Amino acid sequence: MSISSETRSPFGTVTAIAIRTTKNGPMQELDRATGVQNQGLAEDLPCTTERGLSLISQHQWETVQAEMGKELPWHTRRANVLVDAGTLEPLTGKRLRIGQLEMEVLDETTPCGLMDKIEPGLREVLKSEFRGGVLGRICVGGEIRVGDQIEVIGEADCKDK
Repeated sequence: MSISSETRSPFGTVTAIAIRTTKNGPMQELDRATGVQNQGLAEDLPCTTERGLSLISQHQWETVQAEMGKELPWHTRRANVLVDAGTLEPLTGKRLRIGQLEMEVLDETTPCGLMDKIEPGLREVLKSEFRGGVLGRICVGGEIRVGDQIEVIGEADCKDK
């Protein structure tokens, strides 16, 4: 699926939001959160600018669970936003609007060793087809809510505003 930078198009919907409560600790689900420009979600643990927000596909998470042979909470992956969409690969290099927030998707999220500490074998299952999700920089801060539509609004070109 190719996304034209000339067209604003819906991509999916926010089905859940979570923040990290402590390093390697449990995730807390929220109905809404506020993204902070060049940072992450308010109340989430600090992160680098390039990892300000992470998204994971609900459909791909279901595939991960099927391959693992068990049900796992979506935030086991430790992503911030669960998206009702297929693969997130087409979002790489795009600028998105989610609620009031705008972000640029910089890259695929590479699963780290923590995944296997949480659930043995999870890291390997997440490695293919962007199953670990995508991450990016928050260009324009603002509130996001469960139910918000995710819209592709162009090519990634964050500039400080």
